[in-house]
Amino acid sequence: MEQEKILSPPSKRIDVIDALRGFALFGVIVTHMLQRLGIFAGVRPGEPIFPVLDEAVQWLFQNVIMGRFINIFAFLFGMSFFIQMDRAAKRGVDFRGRFLWRLVLLFIIGRIGASFTYVDILSIYAVFGVVLVFLFPLKNWMLLTIAALLLLGTPRIFIAGVDRISNDPVTEVVQPAPQQNVQRSRPPNMEWEKPTFLESVKHNQTNGTMGTLRYQFGLVGRGYVTMALFIIGLVVGRIRFFEEVHIKQKRNIVLFFTFLFSTLLVDFIIKSISKEPINLFRYMSPDSNIPPLALVSATLNDINLVLLSGALAMGFITLYQIKGVRKYLSTITPYGRMGLTNYEMQGVIGAILFSAWGFGAIFGKWGATELFFLGIVIYILQAVFSKYWLKYFLYGPLEWLWRSGTYLKWQPFKRK
Repeated sequence: MEQEKILSPPSKRIDVIDALRGFALFGVIVTHMLQRLGIFAGVRPGEPIFPVLDEAVQWLFQNVIMGRFINIFAFLFGMSFFIQMDRAAKRGVDFRGRFLWRLVLLFIIGRIGASFTYVDILSIYAVFGVVLVFLFPLKNWMLLTIAALLLLGTPRIFIAGVDRISNDPVTEVVQPAPQQNVQRSRPPNMEWEKPTFLESVKHNQTNGTMGTLRYQFGLVGRGYVTMALFIIGLVVGRIRFFEEVHIKQKRNIVLFFTFLFSTLLVDFIIKSISKEPINLFRYMSPDSNIPPLALVSATLNDINLVLLSGALAMGFITLYQIKGVRKYLSTITPYGRMGLTNYEMQGVIGAILFSAWGFGAIFGKWGATELFFLGIVIYILQAVFSKYWLKYFLYGPLEWLWRSGTYLKWQPFKRK
C-alpha cells in the first residue's frame, strides 16, 4: 500500500515543472509539424504561399526550436525519476523494481506510438530509464562526469573509430538527416506510393525503427545527449533545485543569462572554426574518412543545443515567478500534467494529417508557415482539452493507465 503513494497525486505536484513540461511539448509539436513526423505521403510541397515567412519560420526552427525543446522534455524525465525514487526512500520503500516495471509499460506505450510515427521516442526513454536506475546510487560528481563524457562526444569517437578520423580527401555519400530536414524526401525501402495504415505500421516498426536507432546511437549520437540530460535531470533533482525555485529568483535570472551568454560564445566558436556548417551525415558511409573538425563541430553543436535548452528553460522559469505573467503561463500546466497523453496524441494526430492513408495528400503540400501555425492550433486545442479533462478526472487517460499498470490495480480516476 505504501508504494501506491509514491507517484505524485495531483495535489502534491510542483506546478512549475508541469508548466515547463507543457512549454517543452509546445516546441515538440511545432518540430513534429515542420518535419511532418518523418511521414512520407507521396506528395511534395507546392509553391510557397508565404515565401518570406517560410524563411523566417525555418530560421526559427533551425536556430531556436529543433532539438532544444525535446532536450527540456528529456531533462524533466530524469528529474521526475529522482522525485519518485526520493519520495519512495523517504517512506522506506525500495521503488527500483516497481520503476523498472513502470519502464516496461512505457516501452510498450512507446512501441504503440511508433506504429503511427517512428520518431516516437518513448521506447528509447524507457531503455534509458533502465540505465538511470542502475546509475542512481552513484554520487553526483560521478554522474556529472558521465554526463560530461557523453556531451563531449566520447561515444561518437568510439563509433567513428580511430582509423576513420583523418583529413584525407574521400568521396562522401550524402545522406540527409531523417529527423533534421523540414522538407521530407522519400524514405528508403518505401516501395509503395500510397501505403495503407497496416503497411505504414509495418514500415514504422521495422525500417523506420532501424533508422531511428542509427540516428540515436550511430555517428550522430543523438541518444547519448538524451542520456546525458536524463542524468543532469537526476542531479538537479537531488540538489532540490525546483523545491527552492520560487524563492531564489535572482539565481534563476543569473542562470538564464549564464546559459544565454554561453550559447552565444559556443556559437561564435563554431562559426570561427568552420565557415560552413559541418553535417555528420556526409560521413555516414563506412568508407568515408571523418575530419577531426567534423567531430569537434558536432560536439560543440550538441553542447550548444543543451545550453540554449537551459536558457529557454530558465527564461520560462524566471517569467513564471512573475505573478502577473504566471497566471498566463499556468494555463499550460494541465497540458504538462497530461504530458504522456498529449505527446502520444501529437503523433496520432500527425499520422492522420500527413500519412497517405490519412490526409497526407492535403497537408503534405503545406509549407513551413502553414505547418508552424497548424502546430500552434493543435497545441491550443490540446491545452483546452487538457484543462477541461482535468476538471473532471485526476489524471490524463494514458497517465491513469500507466499508473494503474504500475501497481497492477485500478487507480482512482474521477474527481469527487
